[in-house]
Amino acid sequence: MAEPQSLQGRVTGAVLSLMAVGGILLALVSWANGRAAAREAYDRLLLGAASDIAETVTIQQGLPVAVLPVSAFELLGQAPQDRVAYAIRGPGRALLTGMAEVPHPRGRARGPGPVFFDDRMQGEPARYVEVTRRFAERDFSGAVTVTVGQTLRARNAMALELSRGALLASAAAGGMLLLIALVVIRRAMRPLAALAGDLAGRDPHDLTPVDPAGLPAEMAAVLTAMNRFMARLDRQLGAMRGLISDTAHQLRTPVAAIRVQAEMALEEPDPARARAAAERLLVRTRSLGGLLDQMLSRALVIHRGEAVTRERVDLRDVALDVIDARDHELLAPGAEVGLVIGDSPVWVMADAFSLQEAAKNLLANALRHGRAPVRIGADLAAGEARLWVEDAGGGPPEGLMERLGERFERAAASGGQSSGLGLSIVRAVAAAFGGRIATQTGGAGFRIALVLPAAPGPAPAEAAA
Repeated sequence: MAEPQSLQGRVTGAVLSLMAVGGILLALVSWANGRAAAREAYDRLLLGAASDIAETVTIQQGLPVAVLPVSAFELLGQAPQDRVAYAIRGPGRALLTGMAEVPHPRGRARGPGPVFFDDRMQGEPARYVEVTRRFAERDFSGAVTVTVGQTLRARNAMALELSRGALLASAAAGGMLLLIALVVIRRAMRPLAALAGDLAGRDPHDLTPVDPAGLPAEMAAVLTAMNRFMARLDRQLGAMRGLISDTAHQLRTPVAAIRVQAEMALEEPDPARARAAAERLLVRTRSLGGLLDQMLSRALVIHRGEAVTRERVDLRDVALDVIDARDHELLAPGAEVGLVIGDSPVWVMADAFSLQEAAKNLLANALRHGRAPVRIGADLAAGEARLWVEDAGGGPPEGLMERLGERFERAAASGGQSSGLGLSIVRAVAAAFGGRIATQTGGAGFRIALVLPAAPGPAPAEAAA
């Protein structure tokens, strides 16, 4: 598997690519500007030479006569490496003097002003200008044109020199910018290196949040998400450590008692007393099984509260499912258990399994420690959704009421038949979904409720589906 490229390398590569593209564009623009500047400069020299020649044209005995001025050749001499050609033509483009092979601007409109055009001079690219001078005299009337051309060597050399100068200056500036960019990129990457060093130097069990102070906003957002993840992981590990600790603590005595009772039953010669010992052993194993079920249920509820996606759940369905399961008939045979739900849905955003576990434990707690009849129901009150269980008893003692929901907290009336985990599971569900446990004692008996924030109902299309 290829080694992943560093973020600093990626950013540096992107900057270099951007500068390379910019350099290419700058070179093209510099060359275009250099050519334009060179053309404009040498076009002025051509025009000056042609104008000087045109000014010397006079009419003598009805014929145009031109005397080539020195100034024209001085202007053209500014480009000594270029060849020069000229032609002076009269009416009908008759050659008066100069070179017959000098072209004229064919197909171009010739007006009173100068006309520039490109053509060839002895097989070499050249630039020409044509100046027209009109005469209206007694013995001559017509136009005389002066055409002067020059090859492009000096122009191209000037364009190249201008472009080279611009590119050298740009390259120097680009090099400085690149150095500054590398320094800035390295400084920007320092917080990542510091963060990596902090995480690498941590103890494997250290899941405390990393302080985002001083980090860029983009890194702070990533670090905030990572801190949330570590917090969830810490809670998961805490729940696992709690389960292991509780299991080791709570199972040591029951397992030892079961072992002792099993040995006594095996050594008991009296069949009646051996049967009684076996019955006590069965009761003890059932109690141990219930304890294990509740411990695993509590751990699973805590895990699902962190890991499972919340969904819209109707608390009426939760109460109905608990009644339909008929577990209460095994827990308290003959006890009167009723269901109280209305016609309106009681929506919450939670996990259906966790809510069912909470409802089962609320009902089991009422059947064990309360007094029949027992009712379970769901309703809305003051913007809150409530899943409640009510029995006809007076509720737990006032001192115990404050400790309801703590792990392994048992009432004296339980006679050791309760693990003390039932309401702890309910409290874990309430904490996972932003709720609370509420109790109420009145004329009808004792009511305990799991109170959660109410959720809006499904959209019409979702409800129809």
